[in-house]
Amino acid sequence: MTSSIELTDVTLDYNLYSVRAQSLRNTVLNMAVGGRLIQAGKDVTYVRALSNVSLKLNEGDRLAVIGHNGSGKTSLLKILAGIYSPTLGKVDVRGRISSMISISVGLDIEASGLENIRNLAMMQMMSDREIKRRMPAIVEFSGLGAFVHMPLKTYSAGMVARLTFSVATQVDADILIMDEWISAGDADFQKRAADRLNNMDDSAKIVVLATHDYQLAAKVCNKVMTMESGVPTFLGTTEEWLERSSAA
Repeated sequence: MTSSIELTDVTLDYNLYSVRAQSLRNTVLNMAVGGRLIQAGKDVTYVRALSNVSLKLNEGDRLAVIGHNGSGKTSLLKILAGIYSPTLGKVDVRGRISSMISISVGLDIEASGLENIRNLAMMQMMSDREIKRRMPAIVEFSGLGAFVHMPLKTYSAGMVARLTFSVATQVDADILIMDEWISAGDADFQKRAADRLNNMDDSAKIVVLATHDYQLAAKVCNKVMTMESGVPTFLGTTEEWLERSSAA
């Protein structure tokens, strides 16, 4: 089956029920979404996290989704991963998905790195046999050394990112979806991560990566979408985006 992603006029709303005016601002600030506030009734307000987003990706595409915090990047990834359904519009995603959107989902801080690798792999629907076969490669790429035997609560944010990325990129998936936590790693890890993403043509056929890192986007991706308040402000090739950015 040919892998593809197609969004047509996708809108995503988060409802805020019975939110008093004086607490509305704090409620929104505490949510991991941006977008526009819309009053739908006396006691019903909602945040429009995505508004009329259209996108088409085919095999070989590597898309960087760029925007500040609250621009709608993570909401878009969750739509692509099937975590959220759109309020309006159509989503057509074809292919097996590996998604790592929240760095903490599926992790147990009391368990060792090895145990967490197994848990994450099981969440990605790997069989016990497959986990056993891939475990040495996952551990080696993570570069955690003896720390794989230590509880996750002893890890830095960068070490957790390395562990999680190592699992996500060992899954036989057609589509890889990753949030911007990859930047939590050190410079060496970011370079190795970029190299791995560049060499995944035989595994992940489509990659969608949310990032703040312009250099990572330019190195790994052939397409760029920029977002602001849930609305795409640019969608095109990386070359077009770089030319536009340099001219700004």
